[in-house]
Amino acid sequence: MFSKTCEYAIRALIYIAQQSKDGLKVSIKDISLGIDSPEHFIAKILQQLSRKGFVKSVKGPNGGFYMEADELKINLATVVREIDGDRLFTGCGLGLKACSELHPCPIHNDFKIIKENLMIMLESSQIKFFVDNLESNLTFLKC
Repeated sequence: MFSKTCEYAIRALIYIAQQSKDGLKVSIKDISLGIDSPEHFIAKILQQLSRKGFVKSVKGPNGGFYMEADELKINLATVVREIDGDRLFTGCGLGLKACSELHPCPIHNDFKIIKENLMIMLESSQIKFFVDNLESNLTFLKC
């Protein structure tokens, strides 16, 4: 459903938020290990997330990535739109270019409901919610 880049971005944000809640800064290596992602790939993603203001970073031996209270309020729909664009919310389920209400594909009506529900879920899901669930051991980021 999400691109691999988007999956890693979401996982990285949740991991950084969890690890930096006590003022800690997290290294790329620790993030990579914590979310089971390739280090070079997550470095590129984190650079993009930092430029967009989703995370903050500090260079140097005691540096790393961290998030403050404002960043914890970011919802997943914002992250998905920034990384993957709007296609998940507006695109055709079969990938057709001309799919619309007036010219629907075979799954248009059913897929429209799924897209609407997905948008509602992602817009109402803030990073903080996932950190809270991790800390309560209700969810996990790595097997």
